[in-house]
Amino acid sequence: MEQMNRRDRRSTLRLPSWLPLDPYILALLATVLLAMLLPASGPAATVADGATTAAVGLLFFLYGARLSTRDALDGLRHWRLHLTVLVCTFAVFPLLGLATRGLVPTVLTPQLHSGLLFLCLVPSTIQSSIAFTSMARGNVPAAICAGSFSSLAGMLLTPVLAALLLGNGAGGFSGDALLKIVLQLLVPFLAGQVLRRWIGGFLARHRTLLGYLDRGSVLLVVYAAFSEGMVAGVRHQVTPARLGALLLVEAGILAVMLALTWHVPKRLGFDRPDRIAIQFAGSKKSLAAGLPMATVLFGAQASLAVLPLMLFHQMQLMVCAVIAKRRAKECRPEAATEMPASRVPVREPSAPLSR
Repeated sequence: MEQMNRRDRRSTLRLPSWLPLDPYILALLATVLLAMLLPASGPAATVADGATTAAVGLLFFLYGARLSTRDALDGLRHWRLHLTVLVCTFAVFPLLGLATRGLVPTVLTPQLHSGLLFLCLVPSTIQSSIAFTSMARGNVPAAICAGSFSSLAGMLLTPVLAALLLGNGAGGFSGDALLKIVLQLLVPFLAGQVLRRWIGGFLARHRTLLGYLDRGSVLLVVYAAFSEGMVAGVRHQVTPARLGALLLVEAGILAVMLALTWHVPKRLGFDRPDRIAIQFAGSKKSLAAGLPMATVLFGAQASLAVLPLMLFHQMQLMVCAVIAKRRAKECRPEAATEMPASRVPVREPSAPLSR
């Protein structure tokens, strides 16, 4: 079992004890700057829009091709933990987002609040949840399955919740919007699941290369979204004061979620490794899954909608890196090798769905 735990730690993202600015965030910021200086317009915008549609479809196809259906079914054995993470992600988070409605318009603009609320609706991460859970000596298999279930549920719940809570703020939720979501997100994902038996081995062997492809696709989505926003003139809608206020609000939401996902599971009877997995899977949001969804739901307003998510993503990485290191110090050395028989079976996970 100790050997399995070491193998899981090697298969996850290596994170330092104190995480400064994530290099991927630097790439995102550089992409935003490029869109501000050289936004795509006219024929170039048409090409960028087509490329973005293809990139989003490719992302979700790869998500489907990488997710092992057998791993997902095995994870159902720990259903109480996964249900707790889902409630945190798709119930508690949205309630906190709705509670910030009182900050409009004095602290947040309506557009920034819509982006903040959308942030609260997207699914949890997988890769960073696994990495932090492993660093903190938590239940790594549970983190793998919890993140996977969250991503699957988010493909349905995020658009539905956006329709209910955002309404016209998300461009409305017509039959055409639903069809667009199905064609761009769900169909490619299901196609990846169907073809997994033939291409799964190839994807596993080229995991690093496909990781760059994933991130490159997300950067393309960001460029197209911010280019469209620049052409629409959204740059003048966010002042430095509003941006600072947004950061403070997001810090408050993250602090509340970190506290709830640590103390409530203890009251529910979860042991320490499970609580660690719940805290890191239930308190974070997926940038890679949220960005493509925002382009589908918000259209020309996607640039403002994804800004809170981009800021929250970096914040959660920095804060959770510190917490994971502290959890590891608090844990007894022998606890890393202890795992009750009720734990989910461990197998080498396929490439994670998202950061």
